[in-house]
Amino acid sequence: MSNSLHLPGRPADTRVVVAMSGGVDSSVVAAMLKEEGYDVVGITLQLYDHGEAVGRMGACCAGQDIQDARRVAEKLGIPHYVLDYEARFAEAVMGAFADSYLHGETPVPCVACNQKIKFRDLLQTAEGLGAAALATGHYVKSLPGPTGFELYRAEDKARDQSYFLFATTREQLSFLRFPLGDLPKEETRALARKFGLAVAEKSDSQDICFVPTGRYTQVIERLRPDAAEAGDIVHVDGRVLGRHGGIINYTIGQRKGIGVAAREPLYVLKLDAARREVVVGPREALRMRKLALREVNWLGEDSLKDLTHGPKDILARIRSSGPLQPARLSFEADGASVELAHGEDGVSPGQACVFYAAEDGGERLLGGGWIKSATSSAWVAEDAYKAPASSSERARSQQGRVKPLARSGQQAWRMAWVPRFA
Repeated sequence: MSNSLHLPGRPADTRVVVAMSGGVDSSVVAAMLKEEGYDVVGITLQLYDHGEAVGRMGACCAGQDIQDARRVAEKLGIPHYVLDYEARFAEAVMGAFADSYLHGETPVPCVACNQKIKFRDLLQTAEGLGAAALATGHYVKSLPGPTGFELYRAEDKARDQSYFLFATTREQLSFLRFPLGDLPKEETRALARKFGLAVAEKSDSQDICFVPTGRYTQVIERLRPDAAEAGDIVHVDGRVLGRHGGIINYTIGQRKGIGVAAREPLYVLKLDAARREVVVGPREALRMRKLALREVNWLGEDSLKDLTHGPKDILARIRSSGPLQPARLSFEADGASVELAHGEDGVSPGQACVFYAAEDGGERLLGGGWIKSATSSAWVAEDAYKAPASSSERARSQQGRVKPLARSGQQAWRMAWVPRFA
């Protein structure tokens, strides 16, 4: 007989390690499992030199968080350990973050932290402690399926964190548990009050943990002192419009603070690290439709080899809070690519393209990959998708260039060919 975590045996005979960040979510997970009778062990990771982040509102993994996690563990009467992962984190996450910006990319360090630290090193530590599972406070559902555990979007869509878990492997999923997947945030806080946890009203983390001021350029310049190399600001038509103080000060899609005067609004279209150029142009040149991907992680039933026989209809998300939109995923000799039905503004290399199942309206996470490059070539798609995104998500992602056509009770999307900037 399985227990509430889909593990064999009684809770009292099942050791579970909880990754305790010091926030309300992971604290409630520890309290819930303790109340159910599990043998709970709390672990908090010390990931960086906390410095100015100590006690700062909205900062994730700040020094105060370790103290909060320790107090929660004492309240619950569970063992609690703090592990020093600073060196590993500095190399695998912070260093990679800085290098990505130097190459003109826009990294997603929270995914890298899950991929390289929490769900690898911490998971191995949990196994070494004799745990049957590692539980976290992520808002995502994990359910057993025909070929192993599957990930689904959280019930509370405003809190859903499945985007950040796209790189989780099948083997890791078999060991991970996410008890908050069915709870709205308000109920989580109510449980924290019920358990008498001091963190019940604690603010949610909002910043990248090692960028407590929100100014990532300061971190990059500290890690890579020669990062800010000057170069040209170039219009997409080839005109040199001015100079910049380093491409790390710009992001694709940026409009304000570019540093040049022009009659028409200009947006950052490309960051050319090799030439040290910031390429700018009109808004319509921002829309990208075809994405080339690297390091794809696939969690669907069919294998990647099966997907080489033809494109697969999916729903795709480019940003963690962005809409789902119909797309087609293809695997070819030169790698994986995704064609977006509506396109996306301001797509940057280094971002993630995350896949969701079209068949269930985007509830199930199918994996994802890192964006290697993006192109604005338009295409015509008249075949109906199996399950378009919800009407609200579809409306947000349409920018006046996609006309829905009724066909056999479904939606088809005709993409008019429009001249684009390269």
